[in-house]
Amino acid sequence: MAKPQPPLHAVILAGGSGERFWPASRRARPKQLLRVVGDQTLLEATLARARAFARKDRVWIVCGDEHAAAIRKESGLPASRVLVEPQRRNTAMAAAWAAHRIESVDPGAVMAVLAADHHVPDVRAFARDMKAAARAAAGADALVTLGIEPTRPDTGYGYIQSGKAAPGYARLQQVKRFVEKPDAATARRYLKRGDYRWNAGIFVWKAQVLLDEIEQHAPDIHRALAPFRKPGARTRKAVLAAYRRAPSRPVDVAVMERSDRVWTLPVRWAWSDLGAWPSLADELGVGSPGKGPGGDAGNRVVQGRKGSQALVEDSRNNLVWSDGRLVVLLGVEDLVVVDTEDVIFVTKLDGQSDVRGLVAKLRDAGRKDLT
Repeated sequence: MAKPQPPLHAVILAGGSGERFWPASRRARPKQLLRVVGDQTLLEATLARARAFARKDRVWIVCGDEHAAAIRKESGLPASRVLVEPQRRNTAMAAAWAAHRIESVDPGAVMAVLAADHHVPDVRAFARDMKAAARAAAGADALVTLGIEPTRPDTGYGYIQSGKAAPGYARLQQVKRFVEKPDAATARRYLKRGDYRWNAGIFVWKAQVLLDEIEQHAPDIHRALAPFRKPGARTRKAVLAAYRRAPSRPVDVAVMERSDRVWTLPVRWAWSDLGAWPSLADELGVGSPGKGPGGDAGNRVVQGRKGSQALVEDSRNNLVWSDGRLVVLLGVEDLVVVDTEDVIFVTKLDGQSDVRGLVAKLRDAGRKDLT
């Protein structure tokens, strides 16, 4: 008789403000609450994917104070399953806090960690692979990361090198190493080799196994979590105490790159993190023939708000984001043009623009109204 599988929870990390997607994304209106592709916001689409493999009452969100009210409203989740971080401490702390909560209410459970700003069109294939990863996490106490089949030598993603087949689980492979964002020549070599995949930051593991690995490989984070191991761990006071002590570190660096329990599940469905304007342009097919204003010349137009307009004439390979006013392009190419209510932003569509640095300068200049 087959051993019953432990319950599977989904944790959506929605704590960022999407600075690389400025000026459409702001602290008050972050990227995950925008309708970037299709009729759903990125958060709505992520919730739909989560509910395709996890029960509705096993879906959680981790977010920051500044977005909590909007995220609660849009998600419809009860307050007990929206974990509000008092400070940004990156993904290791966010995943660890969620693991503590899930383990306290559902001991032995498996949790899947998703980002709120990914785009995955094939929800059925995604759910099927998440369940396969959960079976491996449950049966082998493995930390499973999904590896995306690369379609281009992208320097904006980290890479996973796969090794031997994982024993007893079809398609699963042991992870040989993680690689930070490579240069262009290295990325081309990875693409040619065939054993490297993009690290999407989609993880599946038992909640307690993650906590055990944090204790072993990230003792400073383990110490910061001490308030969660005491009576009254659900109080705001405990959360504040934990976050004051916590270092800011991605879970990849804190645990995944150090652990010997890491497996990867190679997947083939289309995926984008929509992290910046060039990735949205790639997702929408800028540079390829298509429908819409100027589509036959490789242009793409996104309506940030319904009723927005754009006129693109004698122009090629541009991405236009219109938030209300008519935007007109004439005789230009390879640009991103973003028009919001208070900012007009124009940059080259080559992925080299330091949008985060620009936002930091505005903030340092006291322009919080624009960030």
